[in-house]
Amino acid sequence: MTEKNKTYGWDESMEISLYDKIRQDMKTAMLNKDNPVRDTMRLIMGEFPSLTVNITLESGKKTTRVKTPEEITNEDLQNIIRKLVKSEKTVLELKNETTSDYLELLNCYLPKMATPEEIEAWIKENVDFSSLKSPMQAMGQVMKHFGKLADGSRVQEILKTMA
Repeated sequence: MTEKNKTYGWDESMEISLYDKIRQDMKTAMLNKDNPVRDTMRLIMGEFPSLTVNITLESGKKTTRVKTPEEITNEDLQNIIRKLVKSEKTVLELKNETTSDYLELLNCYLPKMATPEEIEAWIKENVDFSSLKSPMQAMGQVMKHFGKLADGSRVQEILKTMA
């Protein structure tokens, strides 16, 4: 899978939007007859119609319409990919497996998650446990700082060890 990761994937330093990169990787996978990657890109692209914008019709009725490619943001696509990652992790958990090529490929399109060491270091520098009744009360602060770059269950584990 590591050789594919060099060809496929995305990060914010690239000069291309995530939407364009996914479409580009789809074409590359089709040309290379790389069916697992092609199928993964199709799954992601199949979720595009779920991205909608609220609109109000002339009659005053509120409804939605599908976003145009220009309106789709990197954040929208990352949320789709996170949803697919979450469902794949659930499937792997049921199979008693830890990872799959599909999961690794999806993760290539998401920003790098904060490591446990980075989370722990930030907590030590920024959280005053003496003012809190329990270490779990720091959860909000930590998640607010890291946002979607930290897994909530991992932050919980770290806070429990710091108690």
